[in-house]
Amino acid sequence: MKKIVVLLMVMSSFSAISQTNEGVVKYTRTTYWTKLISQLSYVTKQEKDKMSYMFGGRDDWKEYMLLYFNENGSRYTHSEEKSDESEGYDWGKQEFNINRNFEKNTMTDLVDFLGKGYLIEDSLQTPKWKILNDLKDVAGHICMKAMVEDTVKKQKIIAWFAQDIPLNAGPERLYGLPGMILELDINDGAVIIEATKIELKKLGNEMDLPKKLKGKKLTEKGYQEMLYKFVKEKTKEENANWIWMVRY
Repeated sequence: MKKIVVLLMVMSSFSAISQTNEGVVKYTRTTYWTKLISQLSYVTKQEKDKMSYMFGGRDDWKEYMLLYFNENGSRYTHSEEKSDESEGYDWGKQEFNINRNFEKNTMTDLVDFLGKGYLIEDSLQTPKWKILNDLKDVAGHICMKAMVEDTVKKQKIIAWFAQDIPLNAGPERLYGLPGMILELDINDGAVIIEATKIELKKLGNEMDLPKKLKGKKLTEKGYQEMLYKFVKEKTKEENANWIWMVRY
């Protein structure tokens, strides 16, 4: 009964909030390295112990991301805010410029893979989400739960989406739910991407694609095949080095 009341409250707010259908969401992306590595079944105990010792008492690494959105699309990229440093080294920012055009049903993504830029241009291919009944508050918004699996990286992904922001955008390369995705949980907390601030406002040119997006062009299928081959090869080596080479 409580869930029904909450959902009715959310639905009643649609008309007011949907009048402002553009803005920016700030996300904090936290990677918990020790937990991530401990879940890799093919990594030896010796390697896991080595990684745990290396990270010591602090194994979380944060980076800050921005999602610009309007009713026609979204753009997800790094914030100017500096990411965490580890042991005195700045791990830097890899290319990650994720663009969705919902009006034209297209994607234009610039990603880094092994230090090389790739430009993924294709039609949108919505993830096969399973929507669940759970509810949770994220950044002041009542969110519903959904789940999908990444069969290439062997990930279980939980998303929390806000129906009172009725746009199907989201962080990372994920989208396609009946509401803005405000939180992602990858493999039971190995990586958490959480909205910390949501600002509904009129945008300027933040949604514009950079004039020069340089990278080797691929389709989504081509990118996934390249990623699958790489992960398969590294898995055979029984070490966790690949998780530093691609975005987990």
